[in-house]
Amino acid sequence: MAEPAVRVPDAKVALSTASVYPESTATAFEVAARLGYDGVEIMVWTDPVSQDIEALRRLSDYHQVPILAVHAPCLLITQRVWSTDPWVKLQRARAAAEKLGASTVVVHPPFRWQRQYARDFVTGIWRMAEETDVRFAVENMYPWRYKDREMLAYAPEWDVTKDDYRHYTLDLSHTATARTDTLAMVDRMGDRLGHVHLADGRGSAKDEHLVPGRGTQPCAELLERLALSGYDGHVVIEVNTRRAMSSAEREADLAEALAFTRLHLAAASRGTRA
Repeated sequence: MAEPAVRVPDAKVALSTASVYPESTATAFEVAARLGYDGVEIMVWTDPVSQDIEALRRLSDYHQVPILAVHAPCLLITQRVWSTDPWVKLQRARAAAEKLGASTVVVHPPFRWQRQYARDFVTGIWRMAEETDVRFAVENMYPWRYKDREMLAYAPEWDVTKDDYRHYTLDLSHTATARTDTLAMVDRMGDRLGHVHLADGRGSAKDEHLVPGRGTQPCAELLERLALSGYDGHVVIEVNTRRAMSSAEREADLAEALAFTRLHLAAASRGTRA
């Protein structure tokens, strides 16, 4: 039997609720449903709905949009969301993922000033991962830069491949900001790559989160590699639309990002690819 000319992988394409900021978590569900995303990733932050499991469940049921991942509140602006204790934050993120049917919790490495948390982080993440079927996928970060100065803000490392985790999240805006080789990082992650934040960047000192295809990152090459490798995690569109002049313009950006992702995930079969 002849192989199909095009093979679409099992990877689902989700919309991060952060991608509609400054609009709300509820708006992200509406947009994801309207544009045909496979689901959403919940960025848990200062929006009260993002912290409310029952409200999220109602939104998911109403819009028929599954929640595929939960991003734990690891940002500077979320230091007091779900407790000031970082381990409690991760426990609550895991509980939310389990109750909402999400397969993945995304977590950043600690800030360097979180000394005890950073000291125990690698072993603690392994311990939590062994207690659940939910993946704890630790996300690559980047050095902070200002003019000619560079500050290493994350510990044990911003390059999470230097430490031993069961699963990784690859963020392409972060590889751009770190000015590191994205595909080499993918190689180091190997079969532990469990989650992808798809965005673009131009190597600025700022974390840009551009629509895929508008920067210098190998977004297309990565997606084609994922398709050919049988990647079974999620691809999450996590882009910055704050400069959009209207909701319609924001939605057009998110439609473009989805189209780009689906196009490059539709990989040619082995029979037609060198």
